[in-house]
Amino acid sequence: MAQIMALDVGDKTIGIAFADETASMAFPGETIIRHEGHRRDLAVLRRLITEREVNRLVVGMPMLSDGSHGVQASKVEEFMILLRRSVRIPIELQDESYTTAGAELLLDEIGRKRSDQKRTIDSNAACLILQDFLAKVESREADVRQK
Repeated sequence: MAQIMALDVGDKTIGIAFADETASMAFPGETIIRHEGHRRDLAVLRRLITEREVNRLVVGMPMLSDGSHGVQASKVEEFMILLRRSVRIPIELQDESYTTAGAELLLDEIGRKRSDQKRTIDSNAACLILQDFLAKVESREADVRQK
């Protein structure tokens, strides 16, 4: 079964999530602290891809409420160019609108203190990005089975 990894790429961190073996559920992974330039960030991602035998990446794309791309989306696109040069596996985009806010609500609901949320918010946002992606894939596959 394909191992899928999702990324929530921010200015200071990259949140990571992984799919389970059946690609039906997502689980938060670690949060990478970003460094100046991209060299170390890409090296850490390559290491995780190799260690976890990842063969598909999903990257969250921050869309504005009208569906257009803003400043942060441009930064993610620039990072994806470097990522595509650095890894040789398929990379897909997934709308990440409101995933950080959703992750904050989820962590609030389970009683996680706001001061503790800072360490895990990005990996939980990546988890929501991946869960949305997996649901979209499942929906497409269900449509194909019905035809």
